[in-house]
Amino acid sequence: MSDEVNAYIAALPPDQRAALTDLRARLKTLLPDHLEVMSYAMPGFRQPPPSGKMVAGYAAFSRHLGLYPHSGSVIPQIDCAPFRTSKSGVLFTPDRRLPDSLLRRIVEARQAEIAAGAGRKS
Repeated sequence: MSDEVNAYIAALPPDQRAALTDLRARLKTLLPDHLEVMSYAMPGFRQPPPSGKMVAGYAAFSRHLGLYPHSGSVIPQIDCAPFRTSKSGVLFTPDRRLPDSLLRRIVEARQAEIAAGAGRKS
């Protein structure tokens, strides 16, 4: 576990801390061999070397939480209803967390994009 990620999560209000701790555990289950890092000031999971591309990051904001697949083309191709989305992420709240099926679809779409050689090189 990353000390930087632990510090990020520890600094959050209790409801956000619980929601992101849960999301972190579910991402770790989906990405067991990936590295836990801070990227773009948010916790996330990076592929192991040599590729090392970011697969998914997450963050807390004053009124919502977000999951970000580090690509502008993943979220627009997935039906994330009833959750709000931006081009780069899906937004949720501590009391309305992302279902496992949606989380899996987002992670799998990002991994497929990376495998195809597309998406951000970060």
